[in-house]
Amino acid sequence: MTEKLIRLLRILQAIQANPGISAKELALKCGTTVRTIYRDLRILDRVAPIMNEGYGKGYRFIGEFSIYPLDFTQQEAMLFCMLPALIDKSKLPAEFDSAFDKVISAHTKLNTKNSEIVERIAGIIRMGIPAYREEGKDRNLLIPIIEAILDGQTIQTQYHTLTNNEITLRRIDPYYLVPRDQRFYLIGHCHLQQKVRLFRISRFLDVKRTSSGFDMGNFNITQYMKNTWSVDRGEEHIHFKVKFSEKVAPYIREEEMFVRPRMTNLVDGGLLFEVTLNSSREFLQWLYQFGAEAEVLEPPEYRREIRKQLLAWLEHYDEEAL
Repeated sequence: MTEKLIRLLRILQAIQANPGISAKELALKCGTTVRTIYRDLRILDRVAPIMNEGYGKGYRFIGEFSIYPLDFTQQEAMLFCMLPALIDKSKLPAEFDSAFDKVISAHTKLNTKNSEIVERIAGIIRMGIPAYREEGKDRNLLIPIIEAILDGQTIQTQYHTLTNNEITLRRIDPYYLVPRDQRFYLIGHCHLQQKVRLFRISRFLDVKRTSSGFDMGNFNITQYMKNTWSVDRGEEHIHFKVKFSEKVAPYIREEEMFVRPRMTNLVDGGLLFEVTLNSSREFLQWLYQFGAEAEVLEPPEYRREIRKQLLAWLEHYDEEAL
């Protein structure tokens, strides 16, 4: 009776470790006949949701049935899977096969469950679509990227660079995802340029996970994004001083940003906003949405630049041209 119980447990472990395993393969693993395996499967069918996929396709579990998973990394699992080919099993105890199946089956189930979780999370994140691309033509590239970040795996992608309108093959160690204005950016180490870069995900034509792992080393996301307003990083050191009106001050106070501005409440209900940035472009674009409710006080050269911009806009709306 004990021998039969052990064989039944071994069958369950083997099916979980090798979805689609055949009755003949089960017989070899359990050291018995195919006829006995068929009898055992009829018994197990009463307590475990085992499905026969059809002639020649073997057996697998239905739904979420599983033996409790182990917390294996991808690298550990790959190494463990290589063991049967690296050692002489004839010198090992007979229980090696069952122990091996138990570990691999546990990891397989956990890996499948984690992939389903990532897919569900990525599926509820809504991203914008480039205007030139037909709606419905994009697949969700967030799924393999998130999985690669969690597993510490390098990705390979074809990346479309707009500055010179070319497509390059890139290998990237993905570090962080940054959401900005209905789109996502990936911060990671670019093997082609040998430095940490920021990539716009909508410019990825595909994403493939590789078998190579990576280590972020001493990379610090806070330091990397220091004095960066959004995603455009520069080499400047600009201290802006902006006065916001009472009308928009409450919205400015709740704005989420990488930088830590100094905000001072004014007696008229307005807000004095001070921030030091390494680039001006994205900050000025953000300011323009507030129109006359935002006034740049310093630096003076940016006051002149904004005035020049306003005069250029005014030419487009000259009353005589209407």
